[in-house]
Amino acid sequence: MSTDTNPVEYPDRWILNLRGRRVAKVALEPHPAVSLDSEWEVVLKCPALLSHGSALTNPGLPLTPTSRSIASQLLATSVLSAVAFKSGALRMVFDAGLHLKCPAGSAEAAWEITGPQGWCFTSMPGGGLTVSPGRAEAR
Repeated sequence: MSTDTNPVEYPDRWILNLRGRRVAKVALEPHPAVSLDSEWEVVLKCPALLSHGSALTNPGLPLTPTSRSIASQLLATSVLSAVAFKSGALRMVFDAGLHLKCPAGSAEAAWEITGPQGWCFTSMPGGGLTVSPGRAEAR
């Protein structure tokens, strides 16, 4: 598990430091949501793709409110990498070889990630990313 709990900003992305966090729950309605064991939650408001391995070799299947069998594959896996791109895209990799990708939405926020201490990352309509940083005393 990551010892640094705060996300780290780079010029084109945020590394969310969720490595080692386990998927505790997957909900599909009203939007697919992945809850981690550490107060972090990922809500997917636009269709995301879940694939085994790279999307270049396996484009994946859409993760939507009707894809129960696809979503169940995430349960009890651990996050290896979680990256929120400033373009509005999201990429997460899990230890079971699963890759979750969500592009920026054209008409609505594609996804939102909330965490402890007030952290909130939101993909903006048409691209871009807004970040509400955690409390200063928590950093």
